[in-house]
Amino acid sequence: MNRTSAPRTSRFLLGFLAVALLVAGGLSYFASSSPDGLDSVTLHGCQVTETADGEHLDGQCLAQNAQEHPFTAGPFADYTVRGGDATVGIAGVIGVVATLALAGALFWVLRRRGPNPPGRED
Repeated sequence: MNRTSAPRTSRFLLGFLAVALLVAGGLSYFASSSPDGLDSVTLHGCQVTETADGEHLDGQCLAQNAQEHPFTAGPFADYTVRGGDATVGIAGVIGVVATLALAGALFWVLRRRGPNPPGRED
């Protein structure tokens, strides 16, 4: 990378980070809590009934075979931090930062593996 493109790349990356954090931290509060398309399709043919033990499905649908996810009790379950409804934005920001950190680390590792590995000359 030459010296003139470095500041442009840095500005782009900082702008990208700012927009990603704004979307994750701000717009996530406007996301629907209604079931998404996959949930709706798996519930097709069933009636959801609230009981003292939780939800019960009556009828025939794919969701009757579903099991709890192993991370249901995890700190970021339901796109919140520890189940707090007011923490959706915080969970979004943490998700963006974690994803970008993982992607950055992966790109950094892969970038080091060029066509000529260290110590090998063609």
